[in-house]
Amino acid sequence: MSVLNFIIKEIFGQGAIFLALVAMVGLILQKKKPSEIVRGTLMTAIGFFVLNTGTGLITGKSIDGIIATFNILMPGNAAAPASVDIGAEYGTQIGVVMLIGFAFNILVARFTKWKSVFLTGHMLYWFPFVFIAAGVDAGLTGGKLIGFAAVFTGLYMVIAPNLMRPLVKSVTGKDDFTIAHPTTTLSVIAGFVAGLVGDKSKSCEDLKLPASLGFLREVSITGSISIALVYLILFGVVSSQGLVPAEVFGYTGSFFTYLFTHSVYFGVGVTVMLQGVRMLIAEIVPAFKGIAEKLVPGAIPALDCPVLFGYGPNSLLIGFIVAVITSTATILLTRGMFPTVIIPLIFTCFFENGCAAIIANAKGGIRGTIIASALNGVIMVLLVGFGAYFFNKTIQPWMLVYGGQDFSLFGIIEGIIARLIP
Repeated sequence: MSVLNFIIKEIFGQGAIFLALVAMVGLILQKKKPSEIVRGTLMTAIGFFVLNTGTGLITGKSIDGIIATFNILMPGNAAAPASVDIGAEYGTQIGVVMLIGFAFNILVARFTKWKSVFLTGHMLYWFPFVFIAAGVDAGLTGGKLIGFAAVFTGLYMVIAPNLMRPLVKSVTGKDDFTIAHPTTTLSVIAGFVAGLVGDKSKSCEDLKLPASLGFLREVSITGSISIALVYLILFGVVSSQGLVPAEVFGYTGSFFTYLFTHSVYFGVGVTVMLQGVRMLIAEIVPAFKGIAEKLVPGAIPALDCPVLFGYGPNSLLIGFIVAVITSTATILLTRGMFPTVIIPLIFTCFFENGCAAIIANAKGGIRGTIIASALNGVIMVLLVGFGAYFFNKTIQPWMLVYGGQDFSLFGIIEGIIARLIP
């Protein structure tokens, strides 16, 4: 059991270690020089940490005031805390399901035409976590719980990245990686809708701006400006409600300083994250060829969604802004409908719908990106809200809000099926 816990927590549970080991194995199988193996292994880990640092800035310091504000403005339908600590009480079951799911993924990639290998480290843990949680909430126990969660985990690890594979190829023009991230639901919807209503000959990436506005082509700058506008709007809303902005946002100096630093944190996070993406892709994709050639012929790595961001910075930003507007409007219109308070889905709008927007642009250009992102803004709120009904006992509301749309969708599906099992 100690060996199993070590594998679960210290290898699969640590994204940097897991991907570094994958890179090392791939380079060894290619019979690279020791110096190249050491370099590739360490640079993969460094790239992962750089990417995660950028992600942390985006989801932490830059938007914490936005989250705090909505928690104060919309507290009326907050759910009671979950009564079951899934991580503490079902850690072993989660680990077993994780290993079964990953082994199933490798076997399918080895012996079938579905060749993706799920390598997004933290998602290797989170999907078993969610599927165990949905099973517990539905009343499953013992072997039935593990078996049910393992089936869902294994199928997801195989199906989702392979659904994303042609969509990613439409963006990159290559077929050397796919996406393993809970953006799949939004991305598939975006690709389908954009293909129906859009015109891919008019790409977001071809937008021409006046020379005086050329700085807006930098996604880090435009993202910072967008976050600043959100804070300004919320400042006005808070003031109009008779509240003290400093107490709501949690700052002690001037609002100007708070606004500037939190907005720029977003831009810094984007810049750091994209640098991490470039480093990770430069190392893991070539290294993985060793595994594809020797162990799983024809396999490609399935990676975290930010690896796609460099292919469509304009699409990412347009999709982000549109989804923020429509999702926030949907939150306000559905207030009180769901058993949990839903705060602005900034994280989902940027990461999951950002990936979906880049795919929408490849399929339907500017018009397709805008329409698909607007629709996704509505869908993401509904999935989080209805998903909360199937995780009342097991998952805190913030986990669904920050979790992926696939978490909610597949949790709903699993919850319905599990409740039909005798």
